[in-house]
Amino acid sequence: MCFMPRILIGGMLIALIGVAVLWRVTAEALRPVPHGFDRVAGSIKRIQITDRHGVVLNTTYINDWNLHDTAVIHEIPPFLITAFVMAEDKRFLNHSGQDWAARFSALFENTIAMRGVRGASTITEQAARMIQPRPRTLWARWLEGWEAERLEQTRSKLDILEFYLNQVPYAANRRGVVQAARHYFDRNLETLSKREMLALAVLVRAPSRMDLFGGNSAMLESAIERLASRMVEAGQLDETALARVTSGAFDLKRSSLVVNAGHFLNYVTSRNFTERTELRTTLDGVLQARLQALLDRRLNSLAGARVANGAMLVADHRSGEILAWVIGGAADDDVPGHMIDTVTTPRQPGSSMKPFLYGLALEKGWTAATLIDDAPLAEMVGYGLHNYKNYSRTFHGPVTLRDALGNSLNIPALRAIQFTGAADYLSLLNRMGFETLSRDTDHYGDGLALGNGEMTLLELVQAYGALANLGVYRPFSVLHGDEGAQPGERVYSAETASLLGNILSDPDARSLEFGSGSLLNLPVQTAVKTGTSSDYRDSWAVGYNDRYVVGVWMGNLDQTPTLGITGSTGPALVLRGAFDILNRHRETESLWLSPRLKRHVICADKGIAFNDGMTCPRRSEYFIPGTSPEASLPPAATLVQNKEIRLRQPTPGLHMAYDPRLPQNLQAFEFVLQGVAAGDLVDWRIDGGEALFGDGAGYLWPLSRGNHSVSAAVWRNGRRIADIDEARFLVK
Repeated sequence: MCFMPRILIGGMLIALIGVAVLWRVTAEALRPVPHGFDRVAGSIKRIQITDRHGVVLNTTYINDWNLHDTAVIHEIPPFLITAFVMAEDKRFLNHSGQDWAARFSALFENTIAMRGVRGASTITEQAARMIQPRPRTLWARWLEGWEAERLEQTRSKLDILEFYLNQVPYAANRRGVVQAARHYFDRNLETLSKREMLALAVLVRAPSRMDLFGGNSAMLESAIERLASRMVEAGQLDETALARVTSGAFDLKRSSLVVNAGHFLNYVTSRNFTERTELRTTLDGVLQARLQALLDRRLNSLAGARVANGAMLVADHRSGEILAWVIGGAADDDVPGHMIDTVTTPRQPGSSMKPFLYGLALEKGWTAATLIDDAPLAEMVGYGLHNYKNYSRTFHGPVTLRDALGNSLNIPALRAIQFTGAADYLSLLNRMGFETLSRDTDHYGDGLALGNGEMTLLELVQAYGALANLGVYRPFSVLHGDEGAQPGERVYSAETASLLGNILSDPDARSLEFGSGSLLNLPVQTAVKTGTSSDYRDSWAVGYNDRYVVGVWMGNLDQTPTLGITGSTGPALVLRGAFDILNRHRETESLWLSPRLKRHVICADKGIAFNDGMTCPRRSEYFIPGTSPEASLPPAATLVQNKEIRLRQPTPGLHMAYDPRLPQNLQAFEFVLQGVAAGDLVDWRIDGGEALFGDGAGYLWPLSRGNHSVSAAVWRNGRRIADIDEARFLVK
């Protein structure tokens, strides 16, 4: 007789304990929704961001929240409000955040159907979910219900409804009924017909599947008809109007942004100007739109060359203000990665970094007339030997620094970084704002001369802005009037910066590799440099004139290579077009040339001052004070090459393999010494054997499998001048 009551009592105790544990776990998992609601609502109503002319910029659809196209509750048509309440939560005005009757009814229907055919989230629960998003699980829905209860304890029904109608998600990243009305019909809410309002109310259930632009029209029409019938039954819609609201074509019209600058807007808001109610930025909305069209047209024309993405940044280097921040295809959902800001995405810059290296070499004593040996060069990379080449695969012999930079030659750049030191060069780049070059010198090595690191377009254009700004680096500003601008730091002398601009704007200096009719020869004097990363994955063009600095990047965000697009064949045309737009309707000037630079006539093939009686090609050249050339210097004194006698190949630890396509007895490897003059004698010792004598720097050795070693001694005029330590290598 007592057994059953004990079981019941025990069961009740277990149930009570379970409820208590569930309640405790639930209470601990709940988040402070009311505080979050205030924060979001406040941010929507406070901040307005405009371009430099006052045009509102925060018309963007990349944000997590609708920050601009909002309406207060009394501005939203009553019929639209009623349609939403009937479609989403017909007992909205009566429940306290959760509708248990709707929840049990949905559970019953879903159980009968053996699938999810109906949801039961209230408008308040949906608002709580927007503020505190979670994975869509049963536990998450349980928590949302109690957070909705808390929300209704702190906010009024009208506040919650207003927030919901302004933030409810639609297709194409639109949020809220105002954005949806403009996206589908390009009209304001008050101009919508009742049929169009019903469409907005039902679309939120499946925004993509029922999208008015190409979605399931039958599914949409069925949903509109069901909602209209329920509104007729509830007396919210006249039965005579039922036919009008459930039939007929929609007058669709896509809207477009006045200024498409969502990525720039994100960059501005990420800088935490939290105390402002209005931010007037440096962006020029009209210029932004024109440059967007320019870049998009060029990308479309290069689609066949597998170029999908691009970016352009424009700044006034005098004021340091950003004028345009353009992402290729930013408004086109079909462009892969259009949501990624390619202005701030690190990529390999290739040769576009060379001016900064040569600037450091000039600071350390080189001149524009310094002769650099553009001859074959091989360096150790891992266990292999990398033979460096120029883009044209041509070696030009001794060239001046002006020609080396203008033609973007690779071998001279490597000799330049060996002169400046990779550590000093990396330190300079870090001072110039290249924060993405965050590894140590050993990681980059001499390859830093050829752009083997990664940096952003923003960093690169800011650094070119330092060259244009007479050698003073200053991060760009985004608020009009230089508000919050940082002080500048001198990274080059004004004379070095001026000389670099003179070289980069000299058509003759780039004629060896680019020819006389290059796209880089602009009608107004403009310093221009291009760059291309390995396998044609990235192409760049950067330039500046007396007022503006512009940078363009093209490539693919998925790291796939383009079909041979280089800086001069891809971005250069966009750069040229951008400067054409910038220079219209203004008086242009030449680049500033420092009056302290000394001009001398030199022998271009010797790098020395020209005097009467000399027979040589002549050229005028500028020199920084204290570096002027002398006619008495022998030509070899100005030739930069690796004069230290050392073994260039094989490098210690080199691994080689036979070419399976050739007979073994026809395969050989050349031992090469650096710094050996013509006429020097070298005795080579392979594997410690007898001396093998040869003239000059090279010796052709027949390949033989196994571990080997080589050493050498160098003789000049009967005197032993160098001993080369043994280097071990492997032939497989």
